[in-house]
Amino acid sequence: MKILLIEDEAKLVSIIQRDLTTEGHEISVALDGTTGLDMAMKMDFQLIILDIMLPGINGIEVCRRLRQANQNAAILMLTALGTTENVVVGLDSGADDYMVKPFSLAELNARIRTLARRNTNLVQPPNVIQIADLVINGDEKSVKRGDKTIDLTATEYRLLEFLAKN
Repeated sequence: MKILLIEDEAKLVSIIQRDLTTEGHEISVALDGTTGLDMAMKMDFQLIILDIMLPGINGIEVCRRLRQANQNAAILMLTALGTTENVVVGLDSGADDYMVKPFSLAELNARIRTLARRNTNLVQPPNVIQIADLVINGDEKSVKRGDKTIDLTATEYRLLEFLAKN
């Protein structure tokens, strides 16, 4: 799953990124709300893990703007703000789930799996790499950009697949 982590605590970013990468997810990181919003608008993520207290634009506003722009990536708020009022505001701003820090990585992974089950378009087939409208299917050894199939030699395909993975 392609995940955008918008979090300003570098140590926490490192822990989450390492764990989710081990679980097989592709993680991108933004350290402030402005950068995170920009990345979420320009790139295709299946899940956004979003802190509320961020430099620049706060997480509530990031979430609202994403939903106003019809971004349908799942949003999981991960924040130290744990009062009932905070949870209600977070969910009402468009978040799909809400976790309070401190948290366990096992619970974070379980919530990610739950969001993926609820929204089947969050999970890609295991051998498919998608970058914007470019789709590389490892099972069929085929490449499409939008609706157009791109014919590649075996060497060209392997090179493109390598570049896309790295």
